Amino acid sequence: MSTHKLQRRRSQPPIPPGAWLGLLGGGQLGRMFCMAAQSLGYKVAVLDPGADSPAGSVADRHIGADYLDPEGLSSLRSLCRGATTEFENVPAAALEFLARELRVTPGAASVAIAQDRISEKTFVSGHGFPVAPFTILRTRADVTRIDPALLPGIVKSARLGYDGKGQIRVHTREDVAVAFAAMDGSPCVLEQIVDLRGEISVIVARDDDGNLATWPVSENRHRDGILDMSIAPARVDPGLAARARSIATAIAAALDYRGVLCVELFIAPGDELVVNEIAPRPHNSGHYTIDACVTSQFEQQARILAALPMGDTLQHTPAAMLNLLGDIWFAGATAAPCEPDWARVLAHPQAKLHLYGKRDARRGRKMGHVTCLGATLDDALATAHAIRRELGIPDGS
Repeated sequence: MSTHKLQRRRSQPPIPPGAWLGLLGGGQLGRMFCMAAQSLGYKVAVLDPGADSPAGSVADRHIGADYLDPEGLSSLRSLCRGATTEFENVPAAALEFLARELRVTPGAASVAIAQDRISEKTFVSGHGFPVAPFTILRTRADVTRIDPALLPGIVKSARLGYDGKGQIRVHTREDVAVAFAAMDGSPCVLEQIVDLRGEISVIVARDDDGNLATWPVSENRHRDGILDMSIAPARVDPGLAARARSIATAIAAALDYRGVLCVELFIAPGDELVVNEIAPRPHNSGHYTIDACVTSQFEQQARILAALPMGDTLQHTPAAMLNLLGDIWFAGATAAPCEPDWARVLAHPQAKLHLYGKRDARRGRKMGHVTCLGATLDDALATAHAIRRELGIPDGS
């Protein structure tokens, strides 16, 4: 296992299989958590306001309620022994409420930092980790005082931004003023655009006793602000990969984190690493771990929540994970969506298809992913590129 500390005797009594685990959030990350926890023998209750969510449809119980609904939270708390989240925008107050009686991972304090870009940037830079130059925009007066050296840059909303949403590229002070106004004057971060060689991510697991484990570094490619493909192990210098893992584990320790965490990093010229953002949950770039590693990020999330020993994160097979967006349902240029020919995908014997059970396909919506395995990374990539062509997915990042 890729650990940075030896396993020690655990201080928390484990939650035994057969017990109920709670999940806040009904998306695809929650769906994969449910399946992993159920395979370990747990029952899962999902709290989510959606009537037909990916996680709710496979959970043992779905509690249809808002994340701050007192009755819904009370139902989850009375049923479950522990609770976790599947996305970072679950209100910290909900986690605090549950933590009065349940085991909750990650804790509200860690989630609160990661769900606000201002808190995240301030925390990461304040602990000495490398970040792109930035400034905080809270008022129009802040806009007038920006340092011209930060331009060109990106104005990013402090909250609720993902998959490129809540981000506006700017080149002049006037652009910044327009972007700030477009976000209704809500707090933002202006971040200098970094000259990039690439992007990588590290998935970290940390338990109650401070034991740390990482999976192999993933190389990420984006299209239109959304992750398009992850390649693991990343095609980077081993020394750079080691530094990335060191930064990621140090961030998890600084947060006193419990659970699974993703740290995204930019590779700048000279192989300098810059922290882009952190996600207090399993991550799209770690989906390859389901099929290519001894222990997936979702099983590890369940193990840590249940206070069980962590599993081995060894990658046994090279992998290329391809995101499947709703666009491919419209690849035939028809007005109505058409189900892709999954038989063509599965005709590749080392392709592992994962669909998220979403009823309606929309452009830009994550509908599933396919992980392509291979004896070598080149083999995995060849399969991924063949499937990309067959499904009509544009190439390039």
